Amino acid sequence: MNWREFPPMSALRAFSAYAETGSVQRAGDALSVSHAAISQQIRNLEAHLDVQLLDRKGRQARLTIEGRDLADALRQGFSLIAEEVEKLTGIQDARPLTVSTTPSFAANWLVPRLADFRSKHPEIDVVIDANPMAVDLKESKMDLAIRFGKGSWSGFETKLLAKTRRVAVAAPSFICDDCPTSPSDLARFPILQEVGTSESSLWLAKHGVCEAGQGGRIILPGNLTLDAARTGQGITVTAEIWVKADLESGRLVKLFEDDEDFGYFTVTRPGVQRSALKSFLRWLKTQK
Repeated sequence: MNWREFPPMSALRAFSAYAETGSVQRAGDALSVSHAAISQQIRNLEAHLDVQLLDRKGRQARLTIEGRDLADALRQGFSLIAEEVEKLTGIQDARPLTVSTTPSFAANWLVPRLADFRSKHPEIDVVIDANPMAVDLKESKMDLAIRFGKGSWSGFETKLLAKTRRVAVAAPSFICDDCPTSPSDLARFPILQEVGTSESSLWLAKHGVCEAGQGGRIILPGNLTLDAARTGQGITVTAEIWVKADLESGRLVKLFEDDEDFGYFTVTRPGVQRSALKSFLRWLKTQK
């Protein structure tokens, strides 16, 4: 590497902080310097590179295409440095393992199995963030996300954890003789739906059931939607693996299902993984 031609590290840090926070004031606070110093460092960096990194037209400066490319590279580079420093100092191993997933997956699959992981790794603290909204691993400090889909998340490493299809189900007593003939027909019935964007909301939108129809909607936490369906309060859409026993026993009946397979996937950032995450991923592979 030609260090003599390398841009000043202080200027790279200032620009990266600005790109991350979106303002010179917040970038200055992050680096404990004035906002004027941030502005000057960014101008110094532009002069050094002979490239315009910010488009200063209008009230709020915006990153240029070159600025976005450099910001992405710096974020990745500084993240790797931070992870290595944490590993060397032991800070990384001291913080809990954080896992982002949907409420349905947490309630029906992950939490019932966690006791086994705790028995094998009592030294690893685990934080489960059960949130229907997908977390951006590039921006958050989450170690791992477990998400429903086809596994095609560009820029991340994904591995299938559990294959399943989405199904629309209801209690037999709720349907009786008035059975829907098509997915769009579900608008006539009360829909039991998980809070936020979830497996069910995506399926309903795909089949044109985007707004509450004459049947209305009941919005519930993910772990309560199936309880409501079992007691005959409406129709819900869920992963088939969560209701397999209900379907076999007749407590619920399947109305519709996906015409293709989906699944729950582990989603991680590319690169070196800390030891706690490696242990958790190895454990996940042993679970059925």
